[in-house]
Amino acid sequence: MTVRNLHKVHELLSVLQQPTMEMQELKSLLTQDERFPSRRTWERRLKGIPDTLPNQIICLGKYLVNLINPWEHIGRAVAIDSTLLRAIGGVWHKKHREQGIVPHTSIDTEAHWKKSEYHGWVYGWKLHIACTVASVWIPLAAYLTPANEDDGKVAPMLIMRLPEETRFILGDTHYNTPDVRSLCVYPWRILMASSRGKHPRTDMGVGVRKIFHRLRSVAIENFNEQFKGIFDVHGQVPTKGLVNTRRFALGAIFVYQIALLYRFQNNMSLRVGLKAFLKSA
Repeated sequence: MTVRNLHKVHELLSVLQQPTMEMQELKSLLTQDERFPSRRTWERRLKGIPDTLPNQIICLGKYLVNLINPWEHIGRAVAIDSTLLRAIGGVWHKKHREQGIVPHTSIDTEAHWKKSEYHGWVYGWKLHIACTVASVWIPLAAYLTPANEDDGKVAPMLIMRLPEETRFILGDTHYNTPDVRSLCVYPWRILMASSRGKHPRTDMGVGVRKIFHRLRSVAIENFNEQFKGIFDVHGQVPTKGLVNTRRFALGAIFVYQIALLYRFQNNMSLRVGLKAFLKSA
């Protein structure tokens, strides 16, 4: 290295060592009495974040509904569904799981198997979501479980705290359970969930149900695809373990809500340009 190059390196290091206004502000927010929290403090607080995120998503979802008023000109419906997220690393085959053998350290042993109608068997997680059926998809509740968790058992956790003005809950066959239906009786809500049995249906209500099922499909399936595209989870999630993956997935839902809030306040589109907006943030 020449003397000239050494001078350039020295000048570059001098510039990097000079804190900018943004870095000074960030430092003031991260320190107390000019001391940074220890690593154990960060780990303890990060571990506790997933427990708080479901309530934060519910609260912000209700606020967005009151602010944006997505149901002003259409029915007050909510679509509920789950979407599979692939676990990072390798997969834990059933025979190895039963024997308690973990053949590779990359395997996330807290994930599980689930058969998808479109993707076959998937090893990973299940993100349960309830969102508005409207011109803007607002996530109102969310929770993450291993992929083998029953949708019908998680649904009450999402439904019981939906906005009071919700009148229709649209789901597929997995949500047509006594527990879910009982939650809809007292608030005078109507559960539209497909039932098991022979097809095609011939009763008088089949035409109306088809409309509702189409609305559910357009809302929740498009939201799931948009969400996966924005946060790059069409492949594997970037985290390992239930706590870490909950923090990532539910945190991404919360960030999506914050993006909707910001864009509404600045008269920006709530459907177009979200991915580029969040990538540049």
